[in-house]
Amino acid sequence: MNFKHLLPQTQTMTTVLFVHGTGVRNPVYEETFKLIEKALHLDRPDLKVERCLWGDELGTKLNAQGASIPLYDATLALDDEEEEDYSIVLWEQLYSDPLYELQVLSLKPGDESGGNPFGEQAGDELHSRVESLNPSPELQAKLDAAGIPEVFESARDTVIQSDAYNEALQNASEELGEYRDAIARAIVAQAMFDCEQQDKYPPILTDAQLRDEVVKLLSLALGEAELGIGDWVVKPLSQLAQPIGTFYVKRRRGIITRSVSPTPCDILLYQGRGDRIRDFIRAKIEQAEPPVVLLAHSLGGIACVDLLVQHPLPQVELLITAGSQAPFLYEINALYSLEYGEPLPDYFPSWVNIYDLRDFLSYIGANVFPDKVQDVLVDSKQPFPRSHGAYWTNQAMWKAIIPRLP
Repeated sequence: MNFKHLLPQTQTMTTVLFVHGTGVRNPVYEETFKLIEKALHLDRPDLKVERCLWGDELGTKLNAQGASIPLYDATLALDDEEEEDYSIVLWEQLYSDPLYELQVLSLKPGDESGGNPFGEQAGDELHSRVESLNPSPELQAKLDAAGIPEVFESARDTVIQSDAYNEALQNASEELGEYRDAIARAIVAQAMFDCEQQDKYPPILTDAQLRDEVVKLLSLALGEAELGIGDWVVKPLSQLAQPIGTFYVKRRRGIITRSVSPTPCDILLYQGRGDRIRDFIRAKIEQAEPPVVLLAHSLGGIACVDLLVQHPLPQVELLITAGSQAPFLYEINALYSLEYGEPLPDYFPSWVNIYDLRDFLSYIGANVFPDKVQDVLVDSKQPFPRSHGAYWTNQAMWKAIIPRLP
């Protein structure tokens, strides 16, 4: 008699294998992996989330410390058919110079309507509030969630001690709303800047909604928040948002190359020696407990697409790509595994592709792979290149992913 049906049945556990764009173990990767684990386990605590760190062994680096990078002007292009959101252009400046908005306000003509020059000025009370600020429980909780409580006080002190802050308040009129908001943005931007300088990568660096919530609560603590950008600041922002501008990259090319080069450089390496990367990912898949979901970012998506085209891997039930260039490479006939015009094989798993219009390294797949790819648009509200790494703090992405997990 067969008693097999009476034995305890083995429970299967879905494995989510995270294939990063560079795969190098560094603070950014570790923080990203923690965010992914937290987001997935919030709704699916049964998932097993694992790393696929191919870059430690196989990735690229600037072997000569950037000796090949020339110092010449370059351009930053914005879509001339779409007016860029001024708040995003502003944050693009604040990320590199937290005092930018206050510097612009410091150039604004003061109130010439009179008043006692020896008495209390309009900006004095605001300065007092900034200097004596004691975060409310709500603001403190938001600072904790943002990951910047340790640097908040020093960031505020840096802003207060700056010439831009003091000169802006000297010119402040009775309408202090734009100054409160500018100071709040400056302090938050300075805290984010300090974190990056200390090789810390808290959630606020890529989560625009969380960033704006901190700014709102901070501005409210300084008075009634307006959370707008004054006309005086909008004018230079509109000039920054012109279609062509060499100001941004000039004398920053080394920093920009260092921050974004892992992706294009690893793509070049992959095009020449991608077999080793694909073999690495395949070995990780075969070691994982099925069913397997591949969650792949940037170049990781290219490698996974190539691997799944070349080899039937039935244990992989779902491919999720974010910020991937695989559809673009296919369209220009540069995808290693598939000539343009050839369809994805029947055994290719379900594919969900996440993209962001502000991530210029993300592409859509449904138009080149009809009925094979489901594209999902998200908006990080971050400028490029920060938008390329902002998928993991975007709730719209997880809402699209979680229901599709086996």
